[in-house]
Amino acid sequence: MRELVGLSFPEIQKIMADIGEKPFRAKQLWQWMYNKGVADFDVMTTFSKPLREKLKESFLISHPKIVTEQNSSDKTRKWLMEFQDGAKVECVYIPEADRGAVCISTQVGCAQGCRFCHTGTQKFMRNLTAGEIVGQFMAARDSYGEWPTPTDETRYLSNIVVMGMGEPLYNFDNLKTAVQILMDGDGISISKRKITVSTCGVADKIPALADLGVKLAVSLHAPNDEIRNQIMPVNKKFPLKVLMEACAEYQKKVEHRQFITMEYVMLKGVNDRPEHAQELIELTKGLEVKFNLIPFHAWDGAPFEPSSQNAIHRFSKILEDHYIAAPIRRSRGEDIMAACGQLKSEHEKKS
Repeated sequence: MRELVGLSFPEIQKIMADIGEKPFRAKQLWQWMYNKGVADFDVMTTFSKPLREKLKESFLISHPKIVTEQNSSDKTRKWLMEFQDGAKVECVYIPEADRGAVCISTQVGCAQGCRFCHTGTQKFMRNLTAGEIVGQFMAARDSYGEWPTPTDETRYLSNIVVMGMGEPLYNFDNLKTAVQILMDGDGISISKRKITVSTCGVADKIPALADLGVKLAVSLHAPNDEIRNQIMPVNKKFPLKVLMEACAEYQKKVEHRQFITMEYVMLKGVNDRPEHAQELIELTKGLEVKFNLIPFHAWDGAPFEPSSQNAIHRFSKILEDHYIAAPIRRSRGEDIMAACGQLKSEHEKKS
């Protein structure tokens, strides 16, 4: 049985041609899956019964199974999702006043070992397929009842941030296919301006994101190589000079010269001093960036402490005095371990 979710439109066209169907049937199938969110061939009433039976014999349309669903007091929602082989990831909906973002994962576990990140303590198992990446958003829509795809901007699930478990750029081919499916106007129809891909700093893959047109977020977290080497192993392969050059190349290539978001978790006594803010100003000179200052979310065994509110606000003011936007991120979902850097399923910890 071949899984259809995650196949490109040309692949869907080939499947329909191979079973003797006319080309327009491929578009109908695509719309049933991605515009209406239908996973049952029997519901596809524009197809004849013989065609529906033929599809059922050889193909599957699968959304991840939601094992658990948790709701935070601030309306953040977190799901533990299970795939066909039993592998599990966590996925989070982060609400705003009139919209919200779904934070999706690209790997089962993570191999990057960033020392401040709880997710990074989970063993890396495998890459997710394109269908499993797309499927997380589809399952989130199932949960919120947002099928068929809304034609206006009233949807709750309006944005996608690829910031969950794993390093997206080490699963680039599947990420690319998934993003193209998510953006397709005949299906899920999320604008490229509403998709952000976050990387810990895999510099050689960053310029390729410009070809997709999506926004870039860099998990920076340090103002110099000495500190970054201590807290982010990836920096030894891609030091800051190389990373900034890759960001500059991305910004030259991408349409409309988008700002790059620099994610920066505030660690007491490690990266939160005024001189560190000054270093960041020099480091990012020539780039159009904005900083996202993130309060550190402590977890059992964490080797760091959160910076004080005074230190975070002082840090933000130094950057903003140099005309660099540096808002302080409001923590969401902390009571259900859904905040930044906290994703690590209870199932995995118990097992």
